[in-house]
Amino acid sequence: MTARPRLGLATKILYGLGAVAFGVKDNGFQFFLLLYYNQVLGLPESWVGLGIMLALVSDALIDPVIGFVSDHLHSRWGRRHPFLYASAVPVAITYWLLWNPPAGLSHGALFAYFVVVAVLVRFFVALNEIPSASLVPELTDDYDERTSILSHRFFFGWWGGLAMTILAYGVFLQPDAEHPTGVLNPEGYGRYGLVASVVLFAAILISALGTHWTIPHLRRPPVRRGHGVWGAFAELRETLSNRSFLALFCAGIFAAMAGGLVGALGIYINTFFWELTATQISLITLGYFLSAILAVAIAPRVARRLGKKQAAIATSLAAILIGPAPVGLRLLGAFPPNGSPRLLPLLFAFGMVTVAVIIMSGILTASMVADIVEDSEVVTGRRSEGVFVAANSFVQKAVSGIGIFGSSLLLGVIGFPRGAQPGQVAPEVIHRLGLVYAPTIVVLNLIALAFLSTYGISRASHEANLRRLDRG
Repeated sequence: MTARPRLGLATKILYGLGAVAFGVKDNGFQFFLLLYYNQVLGLPESWVGLGIMLALVSDALIDPVIGFVSDHLHSRWGRRHPFLYASAVPVAITYWLLWNPPAGLSHGALFAYFVVVAVLVRFFVALNEIPSASLVPELTDDYDERTSILSHRFFFGWWGGLAMTILAYGVFLQPDAEHPTGVLNPEGYGRYGLVASVVLFAAILISALGTHWTIPHLRRPPVRRGHGVWGAFAELRETLSNRSFLALFCAGIFAAMAGGLVGALGIYINTFFWELTATQISLITLGYFLSAILAVAIAPRVARRLGKKQAAIATSLAAILIGPAPVGLRLLGAFPPNGSPRLLPLLFAFGMVTVAVIIMSGILTASMVADIVEDSEVVTGRRSEGVFVAANSFVQKAVSGIGIFGSSLLLGVIGFPRGAQPGQVAPEVIHRLGLVYAPTIVVLNLIALAFLSTYGISRASHEANLRRLDRG
């Protein structure tokens, strides 16, 4: 590794563009997949929830392997870039297949197809995402610069995912004579899959090429102390025993459960609880573009002023208080009724602020993970960027899958009908949907916040770690 030059804005932007792929895939899985395979293709909601959970869990299990291998890869293109280049084509192909299943399959065959393709999609995206995210601690040691880099990454991840969501609602999922509700129009999902696949391919390739020049300045693979499977497990155990990592790991368990619930039930809340049209949902989603701008502008400043941990706690608490508030207020009879001209502006405002603080919390937490690298290296003598990123991804994916599966079970418990139409679901069912949604999110996120408060790395301790490693 040669001396690293300071990163310019162009490199941060090109690096951040790679997160578009993750954003598009993540929004597709969270917002559309359950509805598409359940309400459009007719698979029972418990089958779809189980399929998504299996895909997420299998993906989560492979993440630590990808992280470990990328940490130790020797190649002329460094540790990370070979994975970035290798993943582009498979990601695009498998994502297209997910939204274009063969016609005429039985429920059993469709379920098998769904599970296999969903597993492949998540595997190939992880083959890109884990090494890409692991670049951050290598690109800079600086406490604040890491937050800046991650701000760009989160910005493009959100903008990419949101842009495809807007296109889906506003262009692809439009009503026709046979399908008066746009999100139930099967033709739109095939067109969405094609365009999204092209975007995934382009984002991955542009980001890899845009950061290729940094390869000579990146870290070399650590020296292996053990050999074979047991040696690898011994290294993993030693690495992942870091106290601050365990704090984020436990916080991530409950935050991911809440995120899975929000992602899977969000479209049900918008479509059936609020009775919004696809166009209205698109308008609300437009506010999230402003959220990303606010988060990128504010997160680095808040981190410099309060420190990453306190800033993450503050933004997480704000999300807990603001996010479920509209549903809670409606249940209390203190929110405008469906169809009111005040409803859409209020949902727009609440959504924009909620997503802004969620993005800020994500940026800060990811930057906190990056600082664990040196904290661990002081003790173990190894840099394990990929392992930490993969382990953090592991818990989010595995537990988020449980959250999504739990959402499908909750729909069954509250008696939500299959093939439902907005405005035609029994009021007591809609009430039960809101009653399950808001309190569950609050409780899960409060538990996550309690674990987050035990994280132990500050600006001072990070700089002390750099001095011990002769980099400060």
